[in-house]
Amino acid sequence: MRDPNSFWSQDELDLTEKYLNQGYLITEVEDRTALKKIQRFVAITTAEYLGKTVDSEEIFLNDTHRLIRPEKLNPMRLHLMNSMNAQPWFRTQYYSLARNLLSTIVGNELAMQLRVNLSIQLPDDSSSLLPVHADVWSGDSPFEAVIWLPLVACYATKSMFLLPPEPAKRLHNRFSEFQNKSSEEIFKYVEPDLVWLELSYGEVLLFNQNLPHGNRINEETETRWSMNCRFKSVFSPYGDKKLGEFFEPIIIRPATSIGISYKSPTIE
Repeated sequence: MRDPNSFWSQDELDLTEKYLNQGYLITEVEDRTALKKIQRFVAITTAEYLGKTVDSEEIFLNDTHRLIRPEKLNPMRLHLMNSMNAQPWFRTQYYSLARNLLSTIVGNELAMQLRVNLSIQLPDDSSSLLPVHADVWSGDSPFEAVIWLPLVACYATKSMFLLPPEPAKRLHNRFSEFQNKSSEEIFKYVEPDLVWLELSYGEVLLFNQNLPHGNRINEETETRWSMNCRFKSVFSPYGDKKLGEFFEPIIIRPATSIGISYKSPTIE
C-alpha cells in the first residue's frame, strides 16, 4: 500500500521499484507516430543508399543482410547516422518516445546526448560486436540512463544482454580479479546471470548503463536494427562526456531559467 505521506504516485513507485530491482524497464513507446517516422526515415535512407525500394519497412530492415556484405556495413551505418542526426526533428521525436518514463526515472530537467547512435547487426557477423562492458568503466557519468530503441523485433542473440544489479554487485566486488583478463573471460563469469532482453517493434527500453551489458554474434536469421541515446538530469555530475561537448540541455524549467539568470541587487 502506498504511504499516504509519499510525494510519489503509485505508478511512479511501481516503475521505480522495478527499475532499481532489475536495472531496466521495457514499455510501449509513448508516441507511435514518432516511432513510425523514425523507422521509415531509416528504411528509406538505407534503400536510397543501396539503390533499392521499400514496400514494408520492417521486412526491408529485417532482410538487410541480403543486400549488403559485412565489410560494407560500417560506411553505410555512418552515412545513416549522419543523415538522421542532421534532421532537425530527429532528436525531439526520439525523446517523445519515452518522455514520461524519463521524467519518472531520470528527471524532468534533462540533458540529452547530442547524437543518437545506430547499431546494425547482420546475422553471423562478428564485426559488429560490443563486448561486455559498463559505460562507467570508460568514464561515463553514473547518473546517465540509456533509451534503447529497436526498429525491428529484437530477441535472443538478435538483441542485447544485461547483467542485473545483484550479480553486477558481485562482479564489482571481485573486479580486481579480472584486472589482467579479457572481456571474454568476464563474459564467461557473468554469463549464467545475464538477461537477454526481448522487445517487439513498438517497445522501448530504458536501462541503467552502470550495469554490464553488450551483445554477441547474431545467430538469428534477421538483421538487428537498434538505436541508443543517453539522458541525464542536467544538474547531476558529468563524467568525461561533458555538457556542450557530448550532452545538450533539452528541458530547463522556467523557475530554473529565472534562478540561473538572477543577480542580486547591489547597494553602493
